[in-house]
Amino acid sequence: MSSAPVLCYHRIGGAPELGVTRVSRAVFERQLRCLAAAGWRTLSLAEFGDPRTAPHAPRTFLLSFDDGYASLAEHAYPLLESLGFTATTFVITDFIGRENRWDVRYTWRRLQHLDWPAIERWRARGFDFASHGARHRRLTWVDDITAADELGRARETLMGRLGEDAGRAIAYPFGAVDGRVESLARDAGYELGFGGVRGDHGSRLHLPRVPVYMWDAGDTPFGLREDGLGSLGRFVAHVANRCAVGTSLMLKMR
Repeated sequence: MSSAPVLCYHRIGGAPELGVTRVSRAVFERQLRCLAAAGWRTLSLAEFGDPRTAPHAPRTFLLSFDDGYASLAEHAYPLLESLGFTATTFVITDFIGRENRWDVRYTWRRLQHLDWPAIERWRARGFDFASHGARHRRLTWVDDITAADELGRARETLMGRLGEDAGRAIAYPFGAVDGRVESLARDAGYELGFGGVRGDHGSRLHLPRVPVYMWDAGDTPFGLREDGLGSLGRFVAHVANRCAVGTSLMLKMR
């Protein structure tokens, strides 16, 4: 499968939060401008997933966003477009155009998600949109029927609104995936699936991604560094991702 690295951002700018997924606008802009100046180029989801083009050229990567917050259309997409970059946003289909009600409340106010007009507008400008589930459920914790509904309903919603290409990829909520979930994703019709830092380049349905968290504030995110600091940063991101199990526990109790 592809050798190109995959970065995962969540929220860019906006009000501070108690969680770790928010990256300031200044840090995001500095990182992306530095990557562009260093010769990095983003891949579309189709380019990334095409086995005929793997391994990819040096200094290419897939840039992704999870959750699909509305602020991306203001704080992220215009900058990327000005740099000639693109991105894939994994959206939670039951919350498109709605406030965040699926997560633990990390901010003083509920956060708004992208609506369909914004998604369609940016898709027409070369940005990709794919599945992050219907309700952001941790798929390894639910039964087969619930997981299949999460996977299948999200895919059907996206394809019904955006076309067949929008149903090819899933980013598993919390990066939580095992053999059972991979099988269910395959049965649902997905071609690509993205897990956590320690994914498997040999499996198209368990590909690794490196999240960019608030402490990852250097000019080059840890996921694109090949030195010892990059290895340490990826390990810390893996630990932080595993600690997100606390969010799932709180949601389950709620």
